[in-house]
Amino acid sequence: MNMDMRKRVYHRFPQRELHFEQKYRYYGDMPYLVRTMAGIDGKYGMFSTESPDRRGHSIQAKREIEVYIVENNLDFVHLDLDNVETVLDGIESDGILDFKISLKYSYLDGKYNRIAFAGDDYLVRAHLDGDLLTLKVHLDAGYGRTECGRVADTIIEELRRGMG
Repeated sequence: MNMDMRKRVYHRFPQRELHFEQKYRYYGDMPYLVRTMAGIDGKYGMFSTESPDRRGHSIQAKREIEVYIVENNLDFVHLDLDNVETVLDGIESDGILDFKISLKYSYLDGKYNRIAFAGDDYLVRAHLDGDLLTLKVHLDAGYGRTECGRVADTIIEELRRGMG
């Protein structure tokens, strides 16, 4: 693993108490994974969740994805299609890369105003060894309105869609 690649491993990634870990067959390389992650940035979808006032009723909320990649072992920088080629410099075909996925939530109130409410931040470690991709997902901040497994599923779905 070269020096550039090592700088993409977050030194505070939890070693224990992981919220989700899953292994997948994967026939791509790390640069493809990074490009796919950059493509996920800015995507959004709708989902049902408990209302922010916690009064037990369900609302339809918008979930928007922001993607970050670790730099120099401790800082996360925004990763999108505009800067992905710069970020790819020094990334090898396999190894370990750490990302942060920030989910921003909002809903429409009775007057159709978009109201933002507390989002969730997830740390995602991607470890590619041959054709085995291990994704580790840890809820780093927030209430966990989106399950860690759902975060991993989104990444895998996007990888498969791109390779199909």
